Amino acid sequence: MPAEGAVNPLVSLPIIPYVLIFLVFWFLVIKPQKDKQKEHVEMLKNIKKNDEVVTAAGIHGTVVLVKDKTVVVRVDDNVKIEFDKEAITRITSVKS
Repeated sequence: MPAEGAVNPLVSLPIIPYVLIFLVFWFLVIKPQKDKQKEHVEMLKNIKKNDEVVTAAGIHGTVVLVKDKTVVVRVDDNVKIEFDKEAITRITSVKS
């Protein structure tokens, strides 16, 4: 039998603010990051020959060959560099 004046521990636990903080964190941080990651993966699937791209290192070039996990990018006349697909941060222009 509980002592007189004893408080139920579940009532004194402020769980609602923690849940609200988690929800705010989820919608402001986690969900946008997941959406951005999905968008990046989709962009990498759609890279084609002659697309102009920018790498994570800031190198601009034109895709000359697309492989399973890598792309070959022409950065100047007779200069081609092979990058992991993940290193491509954006496509600046799409050409067929």
